[in-house]
Amino acid sequence: APAAPAAAPAPAENLISIDDFARIDLRVAEVLAAEAVAKADKLLKLTVKLGDETRTVVSGIRQWFEPEALIGRKVILVANLKPAKLRGIESQGMILAAEDDQGNLDLIGTGLDLPSGTRVR
Repeated sequence: APAAPAAAPAPAENLISIDDFARIDLRVAEVLAAEAVAKADKLLKLTVKLGDETRTVVSGIRQWFEPEALIGRKVILVANLKPAKLRGIESQGMILAAEDDQGNLDLIGTGLDLPSGTRVR
């Protein structure tokens, strides 16, 4: 099979230092509840457990996931992102996801059943 083309390197102005990356607090979070946001085609409101803390996260993943299918799923959360209001709901983090060339989306998780709140490094 032919080798996949190598990804183009990031332009120099988009590169960050290891210190910049170290400032990002990535954590394992467990989805406790999920529901569609009223009058929003793309948004789901998630309640996630982050160690001893519970947070609300609004995510634009509604077209890929049914809310009930997310309950119990472990995902990776940007835990130190500045809160933002989306449709009147304060979102306290960002769930990481990846999308392929066909438009399929998957949430980033772990291969191990790590406890919620575990730091990703």
